[in-house]
Amino acid sequence: MVGTAALAGASVVAAPMAAAAPDGQALVPPMGFNNWNSTHCRADFNEAMVKGIADLFVSKGLKAAGYQYVNLDDCWALPNRDAAGNLVADPVRFPHGIKAVADYVHDKGLKFGIYTSAGTKTCDSAGFPGALGHERQDANLFASFGVDYLKYDNCNNQGVDAKKRYTDMANALHDTGRPIVFSLCDWGESKAWEWAAPIGHLWRTTGDISDNWFSMINIAHRNQPLAPYAGPGHWNDPDMLEVGNGGMTAAEYRTHFTLWSMMSAPLLIGTDLRKASAETFSVLSNPDVIAVDQDPLGKQGTVVANSGGLVVMVKELANGDRAVSLTNETGGTATISTTMDALGIANRSPYRLKDLWTKVASTNTTGTISASVPSHATVVYRITPGPASLPPAGTSHLSDIPWTGMLNGWGPVEKDRSNGERAAGDGRALTINGTVYAKGLGAHAPGTLTYHLGARCTRLTVDVGVDDESTSTGSVAFRIYRDDTKVADSGVLTTSDPARALTADLTGGRTLTLAVTDGGNGIDYDHADWANPRLTCT
Repeated sequence: MVGTAALAGASVVAAPMAAAAPDGQALVPPMGFNNWNSTHCRADFNEAMVKGIADLFVSKGLKAAGYQYVNLDDCWALPNRDAAGNLVADPVRFPHGIKAVADYVHDKGLKFGIYTSAGTKTCDSAGFPGALGHERQDANLFASFGVDYLKYDNCNNQGVDAKKRYTDMANALHDTGRPIVFSLCDWGESKAWEWAAPIGHLWRTTGDISDNWFSMINIAHRNQPLAPYAGPGHWNDPDMLEVGNGGMTAAEYRTHFTLWSMMSAPLLIGTDLRKASAETFSVLSNPDVIAVDQDPLGKQGTVVANSGGLVVMVKELANGDRAVSLTNETGGTATISTTMDALGIANRSPYRLKDLWTKVASTNTTGTISASVPSHATVVYRITPGPASLPPAGTSHLSDIPWTGMLNGWGPVEKDRSNGERAAGDGRALTINGTVYAKGLGAHAPGTLTYHLGARCTRLTVDVGVDDESTSTGSVAFRIYRDDTKVADSGVLTTSDPARALTADLTGGRTLTLAVTDGGNGIDYDHADWANPRLTCT
């Protein structure tokens, strides 16, 4: 059988990296607090609570750990605007007004956030006024309060186009002249990840989270495939943290916090820290896991294996390390394994490993990681690879050189064979439109191969095309990158096209990436051959 592509069992989204809002904000995912998950609209959401959270950020070391924002959610205002049309703080909840609370938070060296909805009313049934039609008035009011962060919800939107509603508020915030992080909260309904990066800093990808395993893990599943859309200044938001609210086990909360960090998600504490246990503070302040979330490279982790509820994610880090999480979603203890090849750091032994929850450090020379993981638990490592080997001088066949990273849409990439099926070594002779090649790489879109060049190589020549083992539906685009610069592009090729010759100038490049993407008619049968690839190095 020729397969329907799924990257290691997980769906894959091919997307260009969107440009972020050009204001230099939220270059790492925001960290802070939001009251909604612990209080909803109850009376215990008030000025004393908010000030108490700010105090605890400082006294419990959360500020030092990176948490900045103390954010209000729904129900902070009265149900009606004043005679001038302005929102008015509830005098029972906030007797000194919102600006006084913002000033208190700022005096702690922290930042302050607020909430409204992109509709006529907010989401709570009490019916507080929303900002639809009042964008500039409300933005100016928020700026006068000293707001640093706005969560903009989606209730009672009157059917107005989401992009228009959120763009109107983005423009209003910009025109205040105050830097305000803009959080779009339309629950993923408009696929904001496809259009919102130029106007906002984060966008909800799902509905609201609940404090239970089923809700949390299903939200993770929905957010994981959206990795290509995240980056510095524009983040996928799978909703706030439930850690410490009592509906999950300690292992489940560690999994929750780990997955959010692997996904470069905003870390907004959703529990009342005045009542939190020492264990909750320990999870929320784990510096090694937080460092994964806050890594300045800003790459959201991706799923590289997902079989029977055993899930492996990898996240590339700015210094060349990798974070890898092994999550057991099943009801019993299970062994989860992966390889350095799958993690994009093959052939770089020895590897230094650190378990980010137990803090145990170790050395690995085999290139395989395996751990016994209890039910609903996650083991997460930070892996530091050894130096990458350099390619030989002269001209070599690329299939004779070890790659440093491989992701493939269906099974492994095959050397000197077509992609074949899921198993290693099950390909056939590389054949493009009747022409047979003895040397090359059999891949399947979408996928990438990376090689370490060390600025020693000058040229790659290769014939590319869809392998004849595909049916007539196969179509693939081939691209070659020198570091982050595209240096060759085949355009779309189908099973009816002959091989296309590509030549790439690699002079000065430290990394070579071979990328194959779907040609536009779905990712079935997209068997992609890099035929007779010859690498010239000094």
